[in-house]
Amino acid sequence: MSERLAVALQYALPKRLLTQFAGKLAGLRGGKATTAVIRWFIKRYGVNMDEAANSDPASYPTFNEFFTRPLREGVRPFAEADYLCPVDGAISQFGPIERDQIFQAKGHFYTTTTLIGGDRSLAAQFEDGEFATLYLSPRDYHRIHMPCDGRLTQMIYVPGELFSVNPATARGVPGLFARNERVVCVFEGAAGPFVMVLVGATIVGSMATTWHGVVNPPRQADIEKHAYAPGEVALRQGEEMGRFLLGSTVVMLFPKGTMRFASDWAAARPVRLGEAMGQRPPSA
Repeated sequence: MSERLAVALQYALPKRLLTQFAGKLAGLRGGKATTAVIRWFIKRYGVNMDEAANSDPASYPTFNEFFTRPLREGVRPFAEADYLCPVDGAISQFGPIERDQIFQAKGHFYTTTTLIGGDRSLAAQFEDGEFATLYLSPRDYHRIHMPCDGRLTQMIYVPGELFSVNPATARGVPGLFARNERVVCVFEGAAGPFVMVLVGATIVGSMATTWHGVVNPPRQADIEKHAYAPGEVALRQGEEMGRFLLGSTVVMLFPKGTMRFASDWAAARPVRLGEAMGQRPPSA
């Protein structure tokens, strides 16, 4: 199937119904049937179970518990850097935000304001800043960790579409990451505010954070905001902050002059949790 046709079919598919159905199946305790599905998934996508804290496929009662499996102690050592890569995955895009424009793929941009749910005053803090878009494939570890120390100030649930977020769809669907359902997490760090956006997708049964639990479902029709008092939620660098139940994408925003990406970062490059993502410039 051509890339163009695969993207076109997504407009016609009942994505929300498919996602709800997949979410229910992933949460079922199906005994041997669940184990068979997990074993098939491991083989199909080349999942490295040697890195899992529990490497036995038969020990997971649901597919969700397998999919969000923790890593074995020590398999992701943390680099000495101001900002760590928060996930296993691949770099979709990264670099400067041009005024308020974020590069998605050739010919496609979207705005910071749209991405975070329409808050212009919040978006203005990232004008001419830096962004990174990281894609988590089915084979990857699906917990999300903190790139640096941060104090949570607000969480914004933004309803939206449920397109796939794979590279082909990013090339074919305009404004994809600001169009899909997402959870916007706003933190205050040593160099100022930064944002981590968890982007939903087709078959992503839910997204969760460590302080709130499962954010969706239920899926709301309107934007929903949660404010947090100083010190209510404070997370250390490398600490888990959330997880996807069936893979997706994380988009991060940093203010101007606060992030200098590592020299070995490049689009499409695989990345691992804990590797150096960047440093604060001396003036930050």
